[in-house]
Amino acid sequence: MIASSKLPLSKPVVMSVLRKSHFHLTFLRHYHKQRPHKPTKALLRKPIPFVADLKHIQNPDEALTLFRDYCKTGGFKHDYPSYSSLIYKLARKRNFNAVEILLQDLHHYNVRCKEALFIGLIHHYGKCGLPDKASELFRRMPSFDCYRSLQSLNAILNVLLDNGRFDDAEDMFKCCSKMGFRPNVVSFNIMMKGWLQRGEWDEARKVFDEMLEREIEPTVVTYNCQIGFWSKKGKFSEAKSLFDEMIRKGQQPNAISYALLMEGLCSQDKFKEAKKMMFDMEYQGCKPRLVNYGILMNDLAKRGDFDEAKSLLLEMKKRRIKPNVVMYNILINYLCKEHRVGEAYKILVEMQVHGFDPNAATYRMIVDGFCTNGEFDEGLKVLNAMLISRHCARLETFCCLIIGLVNNGKMDDAYFVMEEMVRRRMSPNLESWEALVTSTCGGDGSGRSLVAELVSPSG
Repeated sequence: MIASSKLPLSKPVVMSVLRKSHFHLTFLRHYHKQRPHKPTKALLRKPIPFVADLKHIQNPDEALTLFRDYCKTGGFKHDYPSYSSLIYKLARKRNFNAVEILLQDLHHYNVRCKEALFIGLIHHYGKCGLPDKASELFRRMPSFDCYRSLQSLNAILNVLLDNGRFDDAEDMFKCCSKMGFRPNVVSFNIMMKGWLQRGEWDEARKVFDEMLEREIEPTVVTYNCQIGFWSKKGKFSEAKSLFDEMIRKGQQPNAISYALLMEGLCSQDKFKEAKKMMFDMEYQGCKPRLVNYGILMNDLAKRGDFDEAKSLLLEMKKRRIKPNVVMYNILINYLCKEHRVGEAYKILVEMQVHGFDPNAATYRMIVDGFCTNGEFDEGLKVLNAMLISRHCARLETFCCLIIGLVNNGKMDDAYFVMEEMVRRRMSPNLESWEALVTSTCGGDGSGRSLVAELVSPSG
């Protein structure tokens, strides 16, 4: 028989243990009750008055005035958070002259800058079609005592490609080592994308092979850009071959991988196969995303099967996949192209009922659709809603509305549209001026003479 290791405790020992336990419990309660809570980072960070005030200002001129007013305040000195906040706001408003002045100030006062500021500016220059400005800023970064990482390099490579400057991007990529960079998988993916955009499949594969030689492991993005290349060409078998290769190499396809294959099938009029693939992907453990439904929605709407496209929205809701504004815009776009603008407008209302705010593209398509149909009163109503939502129509839309309203005798409405254009610093075209002036002066031809005089160089 094995003796128990637990011996019976005497009464004094038991009482001693209980007293000690009571002391520890009392101490812990007191400690947790009295000890100060550790402050969070949010509490430690003091709000910067200028940055807080800047958030409420939309007009770039007012933002600059506020910046100067703070400079006049005794004892206040702008630092990096102030400069970066204002520069971001000005860049979003495309006021790059003011951005350049602020950058000169940063350089002059030796304000230490973070790389994120320059990467953000490089992206803004790229969006506005200013690749030379982006390249110049990339070269100037070290003069701001700012370290350039691979993230900066990849940002400028992307901007150059997106602005049709592939040769410049390739030259920069080749000079990576001289600049102290060792390209990563993102760098190689960007260059592959560039070659594929030019239709150079063999060159893209050379980049892929170089990745492997450098022992840089391809990602799902690496394969997706190649799959997309063949899918857009309607060559599904080549795309599927790459898809299978990706799986063999241990890369798990994502929703975009399947969407690219689905797009290839739809381009071959194989909608049923594309829809089946969406359910196959779920079986493989990849949950369908909006991008997959978007492919199906686009194909149905393009073929004019709007009832089936609308039922797809219901199917999404049943599967607890929430549609977004892009899904609705696909329907609206093709309805407007079919001159079914009334139905497109109903979709817009339905969006809002379900809690989706239309974006600028939504409004533009419907306003343009009403103008194309000659329904200028309806177009003006949607334009009003668009302006209230702080979105702006295109110059062509404004001008089309003015001409249409004038021709229908709606002069007050035409003047309203003109005023809204001027407020947004947009200049009406010659046809718009001619319609307004001719209507005002009468139909005796004097209006055209007046317009010609106003727009002539000596006028």
